[in-house]
Amino acid sequence: MLYLLLGEDDFSLCQSLEEIKQGMGDQSLLATNTTILDGQQLTLNELATVCETMPFLAEKRLVIVRGLLERFEPKSKLGKKKKSSPASEQPNQYKSIADCIRRLPESTILVLMDSGVSSRNPLLGKISAGAEVRSFPLRKEPELRQWIEQRVAEEGGSISAPARDLLARVVGSNLWHMASEISKLVSFTAGRRIEAEDVAGVVSYAQQTSVFTMVDAILEFKASVAEQALQQLLQVGAMPAYLLVMLTRQVRLMVRARELVRQKKSRDEIQSRLGLTSEFALRKTLVQAERYPIERLREAYHRLLEADLSIKTGKYGAELALNILIAELCQPRKVSA
Repeated sequence: MLYLLLGEDDFSLCQSLEEIKQGMGDQSLLATNTTILDGQQLTLNELATVCETMPFLAEKRLVIVRGLLERFEPKSKLGKKKKSSPASEQPNQYKSIADCIRRLPESTILVLMDSGVSSRNPLLGKISAGAEVRSFPLRKEPELRQWIEQRVAEEGGSISAPARDLLARVVGSNLWHMASEISKLVSFTAGRRIEAEDVAGVVSYAQQTSVFTMVDAILEFKASVAEQALQQLLQVGAMPAYLLVMLTRQVRLMVRARELVRQKKSRDEIQSRLGLTSEFALRKTLVQAERYPIERLREAYHRLLEADLSIKTGKYGAELALNILIAELCQPRKVSA
């Protein structure tokens, strides 16, 4: 039996894998009869040997291969180079691998897990007809809102529409993070309905929204607004050292975003380069990057690094260092080029 689990929604993909495992009978024997392989480095002989091995004291054995289809993905229009792998040595090796897969013994369940796979993938074209293909693209609204409601119910909680919408907006499509934040919210509300105020106070991504506010205030020399945002974050339990890291990270992302925009990179590529999974975070970063001059961003970044050093060397405590930093950065001055 061959399963193809495809898509960027790694959370749902892994859940699907667990369903396959649960359908394999005695779970106590599953670990002994499971092999996980790296598809980027896998050779034909290794695949054949593992797939043809008989299960031990069980009817089935499970073989999981990650990244095999991606290895044969056609070169992108951007001309990106693929990672070095045995595929680069034998461009038509996918045909031999496809033949091997089609000869799977009945005792072997083979699961191929891949994210970046297009319809032009040659190996996919050779093996998809005989496989159960499950696709897991990143969820967008309204699918994401429906998933949130279902997940909250599975956790034994309930959530209001404004809270659900806020959660979808600030966390985005990364369901690993979303599931973690939902678990925290259900525990925090202890049986009552989750409201928007709970999301704002508990969810780390909602705290990031206040970090955006603080960054804006600092760069616009609005000391009172920046100090208020800082106090709100401290009141909901954010650690000063964490806030300094988040501030530094956000300013660095803004500098990088400006450069990527200057290079005329696409929005999707900018998101990938910055490592942002949340559409909300991407949008805010691009807006901030465009709003402020590069000299101001560089000044703030270097002062943040100095504050971090003062904490690590014991010169100041983290909270005091943050307050001093905000006071100094919010003093308007002529910025040298």
